[in-house]
Amino acid sequence: MTAPVFLVTAPLPEPGMTMLRSAGEVVLPSRPLSASELDIACASGDYDVVVAQLTDRFDAALLARASIKGIANYAVGFDNVDVAAATANGVLVCNTPGVLTEATADLAMLLILATARRCVEADEFTRSGRFEGWRPELLLGADVSGAALGLAGFGRIARATAKRALGFGMDVRYTVRRGPIPDGELGELAGRVRYLPWTELVRTSDFLSLHVPLTEDTLHLIDAATLRSMKPTAFLINTARGPIIDEKALVDALRSGEIGGAGLDVYECEPRLASGLAGLPNTTLLPHVGSATRSVRARMAELCADNAVAMAVGEPPRHPVNAGEPGISPETGHPARG
Repeated sequence: MTAPVFLVTAPLPEPGMTMLRSAGEVVLPSRPLSASELDIACASGDYDVVVAQLTDRFDAALLARASIKGIANYAVGFDNVDVAAATANGVLVCNTPGVLTEATADLAMLLILATARRCVEADEFTRSGRFEGWRPELLLGADVSGAALGLAGFGRIARATAKRALGFGMDVRYTVRRGPIPDGELGELAGRVRYLPWTELVRTSDFLSLHVPLTEDTLHLIDAATLRSMKPTAFLINTARGPIIDEKALVDALRSGEIGGAGLDVYECEPRLASGLAGLPNTTLLPHVGSATRSVRARMAELCADNAVAMAVGEPPRHPVNAGEPGISPETGHPARG
């Protein structure tokens, strides 16, 4: 049997690269591939599996020409892949769920605290030499204990964030499209969180934290109208995907005082920020580091490499996104076209 060939668009942390090299040949470009270069590579027939980053886009046109078995995404999200087109063309897609839940929830809580207590402003104030001693009204922030936290979405990361927020004495609410989740599905959170419809969640939350995937329905979920319906003292937190927020509308809302502040780890057009966002003092801006701990990134790499190797040799991968869909074998998760 010929050893599989992996196209790795960016180096994985260890043990990922070692796992791939032990299983087959690794092709690692010296620089990020352009969209056209990735398209050509996927269509060439030279590679069994692409080990991809969120910045690699796999659209319908690319996938229609692709001659690969699968895409192993180094992320829990997979909005960079047109999954329906991948399925239609017999390309399996895998992700790395679960392992980054706690780290990302930690960061969501960090953004809540840092934004409420004006930590970025306070740090700059201190470093610049302006701190001349304690004063009663120096850098007054917002209360977290007793505040209403609204969670848009209630998957793994949102639930982990809820547990942390409850420890800080927050009043935790959530919304999901299908309506209230039965207590039997909430586990230890049953009776400690409550469901609100979207419009009421937006209107009543002191902190609104986003935990939904990026889809056609959630693109610009937070637009100018939504921002106007938030409390003028409310804070918007985003550790999900940048395009869920209309960033220009957010800048306008922050400038005008329509909302109190924002804590962001993701952006609409990464790595670019909307004009004016970086200069706003009522923001905490992080560079997409929700899962950035050494242990989490290593575990993600292990899962990603494991998925890639399984797809390359025709075995069931651990974390398929589209196994069992038409064109993909439900038994193995392997492309039915062979």
